[in-house]
Amino acid sequence: QVQLVESGGGLVQPGGSLRLSCAASGSSFSIYVMGWYRQTSEKQRELVASITSGGTTNYADSVKGRFTISRDNAKKVVSLQMNSLKPEDTAVYYCNAKRPLFTYWGQGTQVTVSS
Repeated sequence: QVQLVESGGGLVQPGGSLRLSCAASGSSFSIYVMGWYRQTSEKQRELVASITSGGTTNYADSVKGRFTISRDNAKKVVSLQMNSLKPEDTAVYYCNAKRPLFTYWGQGTQVTVSS
């Protein structure tokens, strides 16, 4: 069992930056593929970025070059550094932990990009 708690969302102007963090509790954090997803009322939940236990990363095309995902296995934290934010990045962002047969979600944190 893994519990995930996101933090760091908020309101930011276009071009600004935010850093999201996801703190995990439970065992075996290091074996999970960790990811950030986002969802709006108009769109289905979509993958933003993911990182394997070994540090291999994957990004949605829309955020490549602007967002960076990282993890600290000792602290059981995964982070998403978001730079050059755009209004279309506005969404609820969810932390995800995945391994074969098991998937866990956080409660989500709102990110609003607006002037």
